[in-house]
Amino acid sequence: MSAGIFVIQENGQLVEMAERAYDSEALLQELLEKYPNLLAGDQINSGEPRRWLLISREMGVPFEEAGAGRWFVDHLFLDQDGILTLVEVKRSSDTRIRREVVGQMLDYAANGVVHWTAERIRASFEANCQTQAQEPEEVLAEFLDGDADTEKFWQQVATNLQIGKIRMLFVADQIPLELQRVVEFLNVQMNPAEVLAVEIKQFVGEGLKTLVPRVIGQTVEAQKNKTLTSSASRQWDEASFRQALESRQGGTELAEIADKLLDWARRKELYLWRGKGSKYGSVMPILSHRGVDYQLFSIWTTGSIEIGFQYLQNKHPFDVESKRVELLTRLNEIEGISLPESVITKRPSLPLAVLKPEASLQQFLAVFDWVIDQVKLD
Repeated sequence: MSAGIFVIQENGQLVEMAERAYDSEALLQELLEKYPNLLAGDQINSGEPRRWLLISREMGVPFEEAGAGRWFVDHLFLDQDGILTLVEVKRSSDTRIRREVVGQMLDYAANGVVHWTAERIRASFEANCQTQAQEPEEVLAEFLDGDADTEKFWQQVATNLQIGKIRMLFVADQIPLELQRVVEFLNVQMNPAEVLAVEIKQFVGEGLKTLVPRVIGQTVEAQKNKTLTSSASRQWDEASFRQALESRQGGTELAEIADKLLDWARRKELYLWRGKGSKYGSVMPILSHRGVDYQLFSIWTTGSIEIGFQYLQNKHPFDVESKRVELLTRLNEIEGISLPESVITKRPSLPLAVLKPEASLQQFLAVFDWVIDQVKLD
């Protein structure tokens, strides 16, 4: 079981909330229907957080053209780019979550891509809205921020189906290691499909309930192989990245800080992964050790630097919470940095300018020298 969560109420009372399994799989399914944001779209794509439009619960998956549903996927969503997202929910206590659920999901995806049509998806969405006493046009317009062409959206759904551009999400209160490895493997190999897991832990205490989602499966290799960005995306290189950074206020100084960080990464023989964001560029130094990639931090053309706690938390030795707390403590010793402990499962951002003093920059690099040393002790 993971560590508890502590909540300070308005009256100053501290409530310790302990992790608790869901009473039933159906309860978790109902929560996802009511609160689709639990699928953590901001973790799936931090640059353009995914939003979710529920098409149907228990969506039928046919085995033949125009056939009735042979199987039923727990939830079917669309995101704002018209990408179908299949969600299969299991409790960690269900032994099928380790192997059987993978074959089950692949059956759904393989047949859904072949036999679903945009028209069938649209009809299911409209039927679901009517069941909820909602107007489909109003729901879709609100989902698309009111200014999008809804017909163009459905055309995009059809295009995505034709090229197999879908997303598969395994959801549970705890994702076992066996499933995590399969998800990471599939997410590297499958393109343009995306395969991820979302762990949604439940914490309860004194009448309160907290749900904490975490996305699993976004390895560096998978990110390099994916082409799920929009057609307007670009491959950032060293020159374009520096130019974009220099165009910001105080950009020359920011670019110099970035240069020093990247020079350090090169001296350490780290791999520099460069993003494909359509609007913002990023570069991430990565340590590869014994077949495992350790994403350390990301520098963004927005003038920020993002610390990779979320990437480190599943990798030895930083899968131990105390190690991530120690990393946080070391960072907070740098003048101008004061991060709360809650960030040790996230990707907190800092202004790049905080490293403008040479002493602060060197202290920051010393922290990641320590991170590398800790990894190589294994």
